[in-house]
Order: sequence, then C-alpha cells, then structure tokens
Amino acid sequence: MMMERYKLAAGRIRQIPEEESVREPFRTYFREVSEFLLMLLSLEKEIGSGDYEKLSMEQLKEWNQRLYEDILPENYETSYGNPAYAVKLLGKEFGQSLSFLYTELRGGIPYIFERKQEYFTILMELFIEVYNCLESHDGADEEDNSGVIRELKDIIYWYASDYCDVFAADRVLEQIDPEKDFAAEIIRTADLNSLRYLYRFGEYISDNELRTAEHLKELDEAVIQRMADVYTEGYRIGFVNTGKDLSKKSVVNIRYVLGFERVIRKAVRNFERMGLKPVIYRAGASVLTKHRQGRTGYFGGNPNPQYEYDHRDDQGLFLNKRFAERKLDVMRHAYETHRELAAGFAGPAVMEVFGERPFVPQVKEEAVHLTDKQEEILLSFTSRSGQMVNEYIKGDERSFTIVSYPIPEIGSEYEKIFDEVIRINTLDSAVYGRVQQTLIDALDEGTAVRITGKDENRTDLTVKLHPLENPEKETIFENCTADVNIPVGEVFTSPVLEGTNGKLHVTKVYLGGLQYLDLEIDFKDGMIEDYRCGNFQKQEDGRKYIADNILHNHKSLPLGEFAIGTNTTAYVAARRFGIEEKLPILIAEKTGPHFAVGDTCYSWSEDIRVYNPNGKEIIAKDNSVSIQRKEDVSKAYMNCHTDITIPYEELGSIRVLKEDGGETLLIENGRFVLPGTEILNEPLDEYPEK
Repeated sequence: MMMERYKLAAGRIRQIPEEESVREPFRTYFREVSEFLLMLLSLEKEIGSGDYEKLSMEQLKEWNQRLYEDILPENYETSYGNPAYAVKLLGKEFGQSLSFLYTELRGGIPYIFERKQEYFTILMELFIEVYNCLESHDGADEEDNSGVIRELKDIIYWYASDYCDVFAADRVLEQIDPEKDFAAEIIRTADLNSLRYLYRFGEYISDNELRTAEHLKELDEAVIQRMADVYTEGYRIGFVNTGKDLSKKSVVNIRYVLGFERVIRKAVRNFERMGLKPVIYRAGASVLTKHRQGRTGYFGGNPNPQYEYDHRDDQGLFLNKRFAERKLDVMRHAYETHRELAAGFAGPAVMEVFGERPFVPQVKEEAVHLTDKQEEILLSFTSRSGQMVNEYIKGDERSFTIVSYPIPEIGSEYEKIFDEVIRINTLDSAVYGRVQQTLIDALDEGTAVRITGKDENRTDLTVKLHPLENPEKETIFENCTADVNIPVGEVFTSPVLEGTNGKLHVTKVYLGGLQYLDLEIDFKDGMIEDYRCGNFQKQEDGRKYIADNILHNHKSLPLGEFAIGTNTTAYVAARRFGIEEKLPILIAEKTGPHFAVGDTCYSWSEDIRVYNPNGKEIIAKDNSVSIQRKEDVSKAYMNCHTDITIPYEELGSIRVLKEDGGETLLIENGRFVLPGTEILNEPLDEYPEK
C-alpha cells in the first residue's frame, strides 16, 4: 500500500513542472519546488541501487552542495526558504505558508538517506494537496483570496494533526530505542580513514566537519581514547556522585556533531562495557519534531543560521489548544507502549562544539510569529511534556554529561586550540577540588554574596544564601569537579530568592548560539523584573529577543543558580587565542561567576541527598519556586536553565556578607584574594590583562 502511494505521488510530481494550470507567481514556485522533490527522488534511486556508495569524494560533495545550496547565505535572498522573499513574491498569507511548506519538504533529505519511504510519501502528498488547492482556485477572484487561504491553512493544520501520530510517536521511540540505529551503524562499521562516510548521514557537510574528522585522524589513538574516556567516565561518575544506580539502566543517548566519529566509536565501546547501548538520533527535521531553541540530537553543519531562526516559530501556522492536546496524547501513548524502554534510559551524553562566528539574527516581520495565546499554549505544552517525560524517565534516576571541543571555524590556530581544549578537559580534579573547598568554607560562613562589576560592567547584585543549621555536617555550595559538566572548575548553589536583588550586566556574551551585547537583567527577590540588550536599534526588539531566547517567553524567571568559576587556565587560554566570545557556556561558566536563570541544577531530583567529597551534605537545592512541586508540579519548573557569565576582566569584586556585618573578600579586580586560593592566579600571572 505504501509503495503504491509512493509511486502515485512521485508520478504526479513529475507532471507538475510542465503544467500551467496554476497562475503566476505560484506557477514558478510549484515548478521550482517540484524540481527539488524530483532531485530527492533521483537521490533515492541512487541510494537504493547502491550507486551512491560508489561515488567519488568529489561527486559526494557535489550531491551535498546540490541538496543544500538553495538555503546557503549567498543564495538565501532569492530562496523560497526565506520568508521575506516568499512574502514579497506571493503575499503575506501565501508566502508564509508556502515558505513553511518548502522548509518542511526540505526535511525530506534525511528521510531519503534513512530510507523512510512513509515519511517522504507523506511530504509528497502534502505538496500535491497544496498544489491542488491553488489549482482548483485558479479562476477565483484574485482580489479575494480568503477562501483559498482558509483551505490552505486547513491543509497545513490537518497535516500536522493527522501525522502527529507518525512523526511525534516515532520521535519518542527514536529517543529511547537502541534498535533505531541508522547513525550508530555508520559509526560502528564505516571506514573512518576515508571521509566519504560523512556523506552517508544526509546532513550538510561543511569544512568544519571535514577538517574535524581530518584532524582526529592525525591524533594518536591514545589521545582519541583519552577524549572518549573523559566523556564516558564523567557520565559514570555523575551517577556515582549523586547516588544513582547506573546498573538499572540500559540505554545512553549520545548527542554530537558530525566529524567526531573516531571519538564516538570508542565512547560507544566504553558505554557498552557499562552495560549501556547507544541511542543516537538525528536532530528534528520536521516542524513536528524540531526544538524551538536549536538542534537536539546529532547533526552536521548549519548551512544557514538565519534560515533556522526564520522558521523557529512555523508551528504558529497551526498551533492551538486542540493540537497541543493531541500531541501530548500521542506522546503519552508512545511512552506507555514502550514503558520498559523508557525506564532503561540513563540520560544524554553530549559532545558539543564551539567556535562558530557569532550570530545575531535578523528579526523578520515576514516570518511566522506566535501570538500571545500560542505562547501560553506552548508554555503549557512544554511544562506538561516535561512532567510526562519525568514520569516515564524519572529525573531522580537519570544523569548526563557534557563536554565541548572547537571546530575549525574558530580560526587559523584551530589545531593548537583543539589540543589546548583537550588539556583543559583533563585538568587535575583533585587540585581544583581542594582549592574550591577553601572557597566553600568561606561561603558557608555568609548570609549573602555581593557581586560587582568594574569599568564598563554595571553589575551590582546581592545573592541571598540558604541558612546552615549544622555547619559541621551541611554545606550550601557544591564542589564541582569534572563529572557531568566537563571541564573542572566551579562551586555552585541554588540561591534563596527572597533577598536576592540587583543588576546583572555583561558587555558581550554568547548564549545558545546567539550573541548578546550589553545584556542587562534586573532582579527583585530573585525574580527577573526587567531586562534589555543593545543588539538592536529599537529597544522593544531587544526585549523580544531576550524574551524569546532567554526567558523562553515566561513572564519572569527565578535566579536558579549562582556559581563561581575557578578555571583560570581556560580563561587565559581563551584570551591567548582571542576566542573569549566564542567559548561555549560549558567552559565560559568556569571562567568567572555565573548566574543561571530558570530551573535549579537539581530540578526533578531535589530529594536525592548529595554530598561533597568532604562528606558534607548539600542542602541548598530548592527555592520558593521549585518547592511548589510538592503541591503543584506545573508551577515548580520552567524547563529552561541559561547560564550567564561575567568574565574575570569585568569583575570588580565578590564578597561574602556575614550575619555580624563583616565581609570576606574572595575576588578583587578579577584576582582570587582569599588565602588558600592564590594558586588560581598562576595562569593569570603568566598572561596578564591586556
């Protein structure tokens, strides 16, 4: 039956380029988009026959270029993937919907490589249905398009609703079932000495992925093994340090960027020795599976961040309460059907990359934007889906780890930077643990901490600390060495919200792939009261940018974490290579004090007893927002956690405020001054401030 549908749809699409039954400018749109689909059909034939595997490296590059060239920055201004271009040619209502349609059809690229015939058939049928819609209305009054627009919106809505039980249900299974092993099989069996294997994934392959894989080929096998060991051992220790039983788990989710297969192959073997099979799923390709805030899973290069940003809210074309309820029902049924698989899920092991050119998006009025009502629906959906996941994959039984490496785009000294990051990721945890304990001992004597900036940095923020009832056995701050967050180097706590007041300011920061200039956030009793940035001429555009990407459209967020980073080695390395603004938050958070807005670090596992290496129990895990989980879990979690770091060079001081009115100075003018922490200044002495 599916093969018959596939052949019928493919045959119909082959006819469209020659037809003239739809008026211009729509005729050109359907001709060009149908030619894209015909290219995918040609690719499917090559893959199915085995001819694709026989292509030379240059031929594979040519195919990859053809698949993605239309949305590359140099071509994007005249691409139907660009909503501004589509709206200019087709009008707002048609342009938004047809730009979405083209974007959704581009999701067919990975379906062809994974041989997902059903998925690609669904896309072809959607395209034909939209074509038929405009074809049937071709003789209608061109001044009154209300009828055809209504029908077009209905087609998109019912596509999303009807096929939610295919795309969304399969997505749940892909995330927990190791038998869904398309990527894992490539990683296990490919000849990694020939970079041709990168073109088997169906992702965009840029110079970053090629040069990364080439550089890893040049490294000694012992270095590759050490990279894998740091990654997997951090994951294992994360379970040990939180008292969670890894032996109850059977599946680990590996998330990474293409090019690192040599490391991932060894990591898979390490995990298998722990009794864990890998789940390696692709970042979502459909509006029904994508993450609004970026890509989650494995993926290749990003052909155009602006294209991705332009379509982040495409679900606004169909999102309503009925759809949200249907998607939740589909997800619950999938989890319930595969309850045992879900229970065996141990959590994600993430290998991130950094070094991309800072991206400041252009906010386009032609792109789809969620209405206020849709924002409310999405927030509710995110909260309820998070609760559902925690029901089947319990937060107090799972863990994670994250490590990060640079990509060639970081600059001409890429190889040296890469080697330096390997060194940073393997620093001696024992040394840092001792120094950090000295900081914690001083912090435990305080009722609050005051953080101030210097020069252009306007930070002046007082963070309230949890009271200690039994200082001999309890502590406020966690001594974080190298386990779940690699590299080593921070102490952190969940602040008391009431009494946490003031301003957080950074002159430049890079969060979630986006750059922020002059970011300011004001707190009142631990909640965000106001915010602004200097990215845009219009202040309201900056507020919207922050609301979308930091607040995730919550009206406010609590200060979920306060931490002091101690990794001066990483800080100096970043300055030496001139890559400060390109550091990922994973490393950047260790190079100064940082503040996370959203959930605490202990979300969904607050009741697990956690101890520092000295045996003291960490008691500062809740705040007045998260504690609401005991009455109404929907009010307790924001489902986001964004770290914002003040670099040492912008830091005036960090002082512990004591109950008797005294103070203990920890850092002054970007240097550690607390006795017992002076060793942290040694890297700073080797590379003084510019």
